[in-house]
Amino acid sequence: MPTSHAPAPKSHEPAPPDPATGTAVAAYPTGPTGTGPASPLGPADGTTLPGGTTLRATVDALPAPRRTARPRRFLMCPPAHFDVRYAINPWMSGDAPVDSVRAARQWEALAAAYRAHGHTVETVAPEPDLPDMVFAANAALCLHGKVFGSSFHAPERRPESAAYEKWFAADGHAVRRPESSCEGEGDLVPVGGLILAGTGFRTSRAAHAELQEFFGVPTIALHLTDPYFYHLDTALFALDDENVAYHPEAFSAGSRQVLERLFPRAVHATRDDAMAFGLNSVSDGRHVFVAPQATGLIDRLAQEGYVPVPVDLSEFHKAGGGIKCCTQEIRS
Repeated sequence: MPTSHAPAPKSHEPAPPDPATGTAVAAYPTGPTGTGPASPLGPADGTTLPGGTTLRATVDALPAPRRTARPRRFLMCPPAHFDVRYAINPWMSGDAPVDSVRAARQWEALAAAYRAHGHTVETVAPEPDLPDMVFAANAALCLHGKVFGSSFHAPERRPESAAYEKWFAADGHAVRRPESSCEGEGDLVPVGGLILAGTGFRTSRAAHAELQEFFGVPTIALHLTDPYFYHLDTALFALDDENVAYHPEAFSAGSRQVLERLFPRAVHATRDDAMAFGLNSVSDGRHVFVAPQATGLIDRLAQEGYVPVPVDLSEFHKAGGGIKCCTQEIRS
């Protein structure tokens, strides 16, 4: 996906008049919505200069900032036992059988894409009779070297907690298992010194309180309202340490207002892109590993200076999962 942009204007002085229209172009940045000036550094759109020349703003006159990648350490679980054997979300209809060979090939492609971009990939051994163990993100939140584990809402997934706790213990981490229902990074997104915490379908508000006490990090509750976006990581992901992408209609009215206040320059995704698992993405701050079916979102990310890395995990969509669901980040 192309990421080049026109070179930035070198000053905020108005350019010479356009010979076709007799108007001058103001060379200054627009606001986050692209509809007006971001600051009074340049004359406002419509200003008349001495002599009668009218200025008009050039939308998106400046290129997007160059984004910076940061190496990450990821934990993944091979899909040796992946299947759809029960239904705990609207995606798990069972109408389309899982192609195990294709699933393994897609999973390997994701792991290879991470490594090709400089990231470390660790693996936890899959266990029989745990078909959803491949969705490593749901196992915990690892932040500042501490691990807040999982307490799954669905009985079918509860044995996964112990399997992941063993891996974390071998890696030198003690795990705090929550007393209330909590599904790890499925509903917990660290960004900007906060933890965004989803609720409504899986993770309870009581778990949010436990989480804040454990990490000592401000925790912001976000209420999910659409069962197709049953986890926060299906409706929102962190682009970097300062910004997010999300689908507004997945959230309650109050939660949308919170997100607008916290992230006024967020990238908004359409329902079509969200339903294509475009928001179940992983970003290293520059590269965004994203579902190729989310074409509109891919274009938006490129416009914002990110580098989309399309990876097809459509076989896992049959269980309601995608790229992020398969990826746990180990944050030291």
